[in-house]
Amino acid sequence: MNRRIVQYLAGTCLLLSTWLASAANHVVTVGGAAGNGYSPSSLTIKAGDTVTFRNAGGFHNVAADDGSFRCATDCYREGYTSGGAPASGEWSQTLTFDTVGTVGYYCTAHGGPGGAGMSGKIIVQPNDTPTFSIGTGVSGNWFNPAQSGHGFQLEKVNDTTVTAFWFTFDNAGNQVWILGVGTIANNRIEMQAVKSRGGRFPPNFDPAQITNPPWGTLTFTFTSCSAGQVQWTSTDPAFSASGTLALERVTTVQGTTCP
Repeated sequence: MNRRIVQYLAGTCLLLSTWLASAANHVVTVGGAAGNGYSPSSLTIKAGDTVTFRNAGGFHNVAADDGSFRCATDCYREGYTSGGAPASGEWSQTLTFDTVGTVGYYCTAHGGPGGAGMSGKIIVQPNDTPTFSIGTGVSGNWFNPAQSGHGFQLEKVNDTTVTAFWFTFDNAGNQVWILGVGTIANNRIEMQAVKSRGGRFPPNFDPAQITNPPWGTLTFTFTSCSAGQVQWTSTDPAFSASGTLALERVTTVQGTTCP
């Protein structure tokens, strides 16, 4: 990776403030004031939209009638044998719905498939709008409002290239910078990512001590200049092996435009 990008990252501060709502990401509240229920229990979205399930209280999960997913503090998906057991406390999971149709879901502790007990449905309609194409408007700071305290800084550096800096933490709570440079393909950016380490605060900073071991992959998908998601895979045992995070814009760069 370009040494200047790494050095630039070392001096960059991610400023998190208010978030901008987007119709492309929808929120379903699990439990809480809804009791043994979901709010809204019936949600209509467009194909490609994301839905974030947030537990507001109670011992719950969300499981698809057709068995395609089961989520709480973690997620079971097709091809996996475990995950998604009911859990209390705060948890949040974001899923993407690409296929037109109706997706029924329920809590395995308080409901059942087919609309029994604690259940809901997502009605996925065709998305007739053109696919968003990434422009300079993607540059700026991004985060998930349910996880304020870490986030991304993106910069479109030319017609085909975007840099990404993820200011976050590993599973042990250590502060981490994850860096990537990727290529634009319509509304997606795919990149290999590394983890920067070895730095010290000035005057003890020594560029020769900086290392950037491979970390994994980052794939960003955007539906507009203010809404998108990131999917990751990681080979570093200090991190979750894979996941998806809905993103919303925090800041814009002066002089950039949104198509």
